Amino acid sequence: MATRIVLSGSTDGQPIVITDTATLGQAIHTAHASNVDQIWIWACNDTAAAVKLTIEWGDAVATIVGNVPAHETVLVVDGLRLSNSEVVTAFAASGSAINLIGHVNRLD
Repeated sequence: MATRIVLSGSTDGQPIVITDTATLGQAIHTAHASNVDQIWIWACNDTAAAVKLTIEWGDAVATIVGNVPAHETVLVVDGLRLSNSEVVTAFAASGSAINLIGHVNRLD
């Protein structure tokens, strides 16, 4: 059974504006201590140029890096799993250019 929740770094499900431009990025989601979280994140770039986005997975040693095209919304994390209170953080090459939105399926 899964329960759908908002990303813990979001206020009331609102997009998270990525203002950090270097590691360790801002917190996007903290996984549950004992259950497994299946995480989905979309990135929106509302600027006129592509912006490099780095998602730091867990201990920031594992990263997901890519460019978010100008005026596009793209899926950047597609149901990857995390647990044990590990944290997902993010930073972008340009501050306040990227918004992240998503949800978590908390698996019992």
